Amino acid sequence: MKNLLIISPYFPPVNAADMQRVRTSIPYFAEGNWNAEIVVVDECYTDMNMDNLLSLSVPDAIKVHKVKAFRKAWTSKFGLGSIAIRSLWFYQKKVDRLLESKHYDLIYFSTTQFPVCILGPHWKKKYRVPYVIDMQDPWHSDYYRDKAKRPPKYWFSYRLNKYLEPLAMEQVSGLISVSESYIKDLKARYPVLEQVPSATITFGAFDPDMVIAEQYKGRFRKLLDDRYTNIVYTGRGGTDMHAAISAVFKVLKRGIDENKTGYDRLKFYFIGTSYAPAGQGKPSIMPLARIYGVDKQVTELTDRINYYHSLNTLLQADALFIPGSDDPGYSASKIYPYLLTQKKILAIFNRESPAISILKEHGVDHVYDYQRVQDADIDAFLSDVSAGHHMVQQQNAAAVNKYSARALTLSQCRFFDRLFPCG
Repeated sequence: MKNLLIISPYFPPVNAADMQRVRTSIPYFAEGNWNAEIVVVDECYTDMNMDNLLSLSVPDAIKVHKVKAFRKAWTSKFGLGSIAIRSLWFYQKKVDRLLESKHYDLIYFSTTQFPVCILGPHWKKKYRVPYVIDMQDPWHSDYYRDKAKRPPKYWFSYRLNKYLEPLAMEQVSGLISVSESYIKDLKARYPVLEQVPSATITFGAFDPDMVIAEQYKGRFRKLLDDRYTNIVYTGRGGTDMHAAISAVFKVLKRGIDENKTGYDRLKFYFIGTSYAPAGQGKPSIMPLARIYGVDKQVTELTDRINYYHSLNTLLQADALFIPGSDDPGYSASKIYPYLLTQKKILAIFNRESPAISILKEHGVDHVYDYQRVQDADIDAFLSDVSAGHHMVQQQNAAAVNKYSARALTLSQCRFFDRLFPCG
């Protein structure tokens, strides 16, 4: 059995989206003949939301090493609030000690806190340990260059990423990505990567989460109004999702104006749409609802909620909505919790998004791209939900198995094995 050292600054109990790959994979690495350990940042150094229930899904036998980070209260004075930047020095010292005391065959960076990846070349050169980077999102990207509305500190982060990304890519031994387009973009930018093994491996559906969600459902405050037929989305918002959402709001407004049965009792919930601290998030969906005149049928809660609170809210919903980004590479790893609920789903993405084929493979009926979706398609979904028709989504068993966390973790293991052709 080979030894795998995973680098993921966020890990349970931290409720961060980019640790979900590791959290749902780590129970299965041993089955693929990889003994996994993980190096994380101690949760006391982050201001992210905590969800202690997430730790229940992590096997007790997994060895978790914790590192420190510089306090954000100090570093933010210089504009450096990133957990990756704040923990970089501590990561180098800690992992140096680990590599000096034990043999590890591979280092696996699985995080969107990408600056930590620049330590890969150091460990490869000093200790001869290869490293793989998991591209859950683009690292350096031109997506916002021509956008009027940009993320905070975009000027700085764009230039920092442009400088750091090539440092990590020059020596990387393998690339995993949730979207094939991310790897294509990297290979176009860095020709050296043409000879580097790569694989597109999505996140997987993790059945144990539904057991935990059901077991602890009494802990969570109910967010939905039973007087309505509730259609729920949980996850980040943003103007990049407006094209997908606008298509729905337009049809909803017309249905209300035409007095279609039950349309006035439909309520859309968008929950946890901002990454800002609690109470400080700015709505990104309600302004759009007001433009279309459906604000009475829409509720946006910007504050993030705990992961299992989110799962329970999806389970309480009458139906689910997954709006995708206008970014063609957007994969929406969040689709798997939605699929686990077996609720009726409306999903609208960019036509290039890999999420479309995955959802269709599962047998989801209402999956569209916003460039070509017809009003009649959305109207059919809203009419069915209003009437309470076919609210359980039957899924293709082969797809359920193919996209399980276990199956996709074993795919990661097989990819790791490719880096050691002599065994």
